[in-house]
Amino acid sequence: MRGEHAGYACGAVLGYLGDLIAADPRRGHPVAAFGRAAGAVERRLWRDHRGHGTAHTLVCAGGAAVGAALLERALRDRPGARTALTAAAVWAVLGGTSLGREARAVGGALAVGDLDVARERLPHLCGRDPQSLDGPQMARAVVESVAENTSDAVVGALVWGALGGVPGLVAFRAVNTLDAMVGHKSPRYRRFGWAAARLDDVAGWPGARLTAALAVLAGPDRRGALRAWRADGGAHPSPNAGPVEASFAGALGIRLGGTLAYGGRVEHRPVLNGGARPPQVPDIERAVRLSRRVGLLALGVTVAGRLAAGTVRRRSLRGNGRRTR
Repeated sequence: MRGEHAGYACGAVLGYLGDLIAADPRRGHPVAAFGRAAGAVERRLWRDHRGHGTAHTLVCAGGAAVGAALLERALRDRPGARTALTAAAVWAVLGGTSLGREARAVGGALAVGDLDVARERLPHLCGRDPQSLDGPQMARAVVESVAENTSDAVVGALVWGALGGVPGLVAFRAVNTLDAMVGHKSPRYRRFGWAAARLDDVAGWPGARLTAALAVLAGPDRRGALRAWRADGGAHPSPNAGPVEASFAGALGIRLGGTLAYGGRVEHRPVLNGGARPPQVPDIERAVRLSRRVGLLALGVTVAGRLAAGTVRRRSLRGNGRRTR
């Protein structure tokens, strides 16, 4: 038991370092391969019906989780290989370095006034219509995307890895990927993507709260982050993006939320940290740095939690053993 938890901790740290060093490859990424497989399943199962969408989610996310569990089980007697598998899975599911890279690319284009390049790069971060956005609106979109994806692409994965090992890592990324593919409220996916969207809300809940809490701890304005989270986090239409974006807004001393164009429709979202100034281009770099600090803290918290849980369980087993003698 001790070796299992220590092996996970070592693999998680190695995988996190791998993301820092290598980030996501341009081609051949495992998540992209999963997306192609999920797309093939969708073409066979699609109907404008929640039941078919639920089946799609179960087949894709459930199949990925079961495959990961079988692979981890096959290596249970090979601790070195199991640690390597954990490291590879953590590297594959994390996207913090790529998130920062894409945010900085948009920020760099905005800094020199090249709105065309900024509009070209923005879809790498979010699904908003870049043609309808000016420079300040794109800066806001980038900061909001950095905040939300810190939870989705870093903290949430680490939380589920600590809870469920490699199957937890893979299942979380599979659910999150399915939500990005079919979970939006377009005419095609309003019913078919319902299950993926709801499951993503459930899976993202603990990571979003941990992200918000760590943004309070790591941000330059702790009181502002906590105040914005409490006041505005529940106003957002997403139960998980709300706390994260509000805490980032308060931590950075800026205003987020408001009107946006997304997926061919206009949404009027509540303003977060409304008394602050609107975001500017330099705030993109500040958001990226805050995201990096939050990710490092999340790694420490989840690894420590996994090791602590292993210690508690080991002591419990010892106590039960003494009572049975």
